[in-house]
Amino acid sequence: MASTLQAFAFTMKFMFILMFMGEQATAAGIFRPSQWALAHATFYGDETASATMGGACGYGNLFQNGYGTDTAALSSTLFNNGYACGTCYQIKCYQSSACYKNVAFTTVTATNLCPPNWAQPSDNGGWCNPPRVHFDMAKPAFMKIAQWKAGIVPVMYRRVACVRKGGIRFSFQGNGYWLLVYVMNVGGGGDISSLSVRGSRSGWISMSHNWGASYQAFATLAGQALSFRITSYTTRETIIAWNVAPSNWNVGLTYSTTVNFR
Repeated sequence: MASTLQAFAFTMKFMFILMFMGEQATAAGIFRPSQWALAHATFYGDETASATMGGACGYGNLFQNGYGTDTAALSSTLFNNGYACGTCYQIKCYQSSACYKNVAFTTVTATNLCPPNWAQPSDNGGWCNPPRVHFDMAKPAFMKIAQWKAGIVPVMYRRVACVRKGGIRFSFQGNGYWLLVYVMNVGGGGDISSLSVRGSRSGWISMSHNWGASYQAFATLAGQALSFRITSYTTRETIIAWNVAPSNWNVGLTYSTTVNFR
């Protein structure tokens, strides 16, 4: 009888461990929102958001690449040397007379760096000086939550999952011996911790982080179809995009996939 009970207890414990591991594996690849926290927000550029094009993340034309005007430049505390490129935030104006009371929040994507201004104090002009957490929003995005004449408002923010249409996209620069890839339209956590490339006649090659959302490989990859292995910075999930670019790929082109993070 005792041995039967012990066997039953062991079986139940083993089943619980398997269930727990399964739940962890399921949850591991899904980005979960963070808690709300305090920060401040300003804006740059005008209503056209033309000043936000390009940016430190390297996304180029934000309209063509799907980011639009709902974007922000992050203070270096958040920017994390470019690893925060592509991350998404809900931002709501907080306890200011300039806040629009009927707006719960707006959602923006990090596409740029708001650099420190050491010539100004952190509480009067040097809004992006470390260790401040600050969002310098595209003006159209700022105008969704507050009156633009306020200039700066306190906000509450939290990281949220990025909802993207379609798969991850890869924009190529470089040449046949040096491949520079900008990774765009990343869902889920929106961020990338590592990228590897595989040619149709080579094994996996680890690409180094260049800056922003760009990664590079010093390898002879011309004339090979290319696949990519992408790991999320936040969730650590890894996905593989097979045969992203054909063997006659070229720089200056962007290649789309059907895979993405959640």
